[in-house]
Amino acid sequence: MLIDELKKVQADAFTFYLKAHFYHWNVEGPNFPQYHDFLQNLYQEVFASVDTFAELIRSLDSYAPGTLTRFKELTTIEEVDTVPDAITMMRNLYEQNNMMLVSLLKAYKLADEEDEIGCANFLQDRIQAHEKHGWMLRSILK
Repeated sequence: MLIDELKKVQADAFTFYLKAHFYHWNVEGPNFPQYHDFLQNLYQEVFASVDTFAELIRSLDSYAPGTLTRFKELTTIEEVDTVPDAITMMRNLYEQNNMMLVSLLKAYKLADEEDEIGCANFLQDRIQAHEKHGWMLRSILK
């Protein structure tokens, strides 16, 4: 069901945002300024999508999740409470960005099947954004 998938994607986006923000606060090393700026851009871009996910869920006549407990129940993104080195941070985000893409593609296919054109268009934009995030993270890791 599309609504259920949108709730999962919203939870994934929020958890991904939170992880990128956590890494932004705690990144260290010789490339600190570049990583710090990159992570800020990443978390801000992803966070901007969370509200739109909630609005899409509401437009489909359901209530959007909005608690950490509910996001934790719905997300496929693993939380962390340790501070890894900068490259491990980027590797973690790269892997979880790929998980975001899987979630987004699943929701997109459902939106397309259900003729939810506006929702499908938004999901296409999010897929494109996360493909770009993946490219940048992959490039950092090379």
